Amino acid sequence: MMKVAKGKKIVVFLDYDGTLSPIVDDPNSAFMSDEMRAAVREVAKCFPTAIISGRSREKVKEFVQLSNVYYAGSHGMDIMAPPRPVKSCEGNTPTVVMDKKILTELEEETAKIKGAMVEDNRFCVSVHFRHVKDEVKHHHLLVKKLSVQKQNSSLINSKAQVMEIRPTIEWDKGHAVEYFLETLGLSNSDVLPVYIGEDRTDEDAFKVIQRRGQGYPIIVTSIPKDTKASYSLIDPSEVLTFLLRLARWRKSSSSSRSLNQIWGVVN
Repeated sequence: MMKVAKGKKIVVFLDYDGTLSPIVDDPNSAFMSDEMRAAVREVAKCFPTAIISGRSREKVKEFVQLSNVYYAGSHGMDIMAPPRPVKSCEGNTPTVVMDKKILTELEEETAKIKGAMVEDNRFCVSVHFRHVKDEVKHHHLLVKKLSVQKQNSSLINSKAQVMEIRPTIEWDKGHAVEYFLETLGLSNSDVLPVYIGEDRTDEDAFKVIQRRGQGYPIIVTSIPKDTKASYSLIDPSEVLTFLLRLARWRKSSSSSRSLNQIWGVVN
């Protein structure tokens, strides 16, 4: 990767849950480690870096606590950039907000199911049922029923034990990647996007990079998966190692050190 990247611009895109933080039982406790935060900070000093999450933008920013990265919540429907000038993209980001009636209905129905939890992500709604036991089948049917009833919403099987409902507009994490590249003036051929994610919704971003014909779509998984990603890391600990080495390479690329030295490989 480093050999290919020589002379090119790298842009880094990161999912949050399962990528920068472990998957946990309580979605409100999905904290990233101080080591991971420091690694992302160093990467963002070297390359434009964006975090694209299914969570609300405010929530993921609260978790990450960094001011030198770009944030996109609700699968890229809600985008915020660091405080510096960027090129206008003529307002092509979506403006549809999730129907609050759907949120209310979900909260009312899931309140009857012990262990179920609804998370308002502004542009989409996540229903967590990791703690639901016998009622899990009923819960699945409930969410699907509500989804079908609403013409302006769609159901996403985002990740294990979480289901999401979002507006049926043509916008996803892949569109968010394209938006960032265009807005930052990085859509030309000398740019290598690196996207790391573990969620089904990250596949849209993998497809965008695949269509570009250059870049590095990387899935985080410990088991084989059907994916558009070309590379894989096992878990957040490997993501941490990768990010640290990526930043180390950029800082050391002007020196005479070899790639083996940078990546800690002993001949």
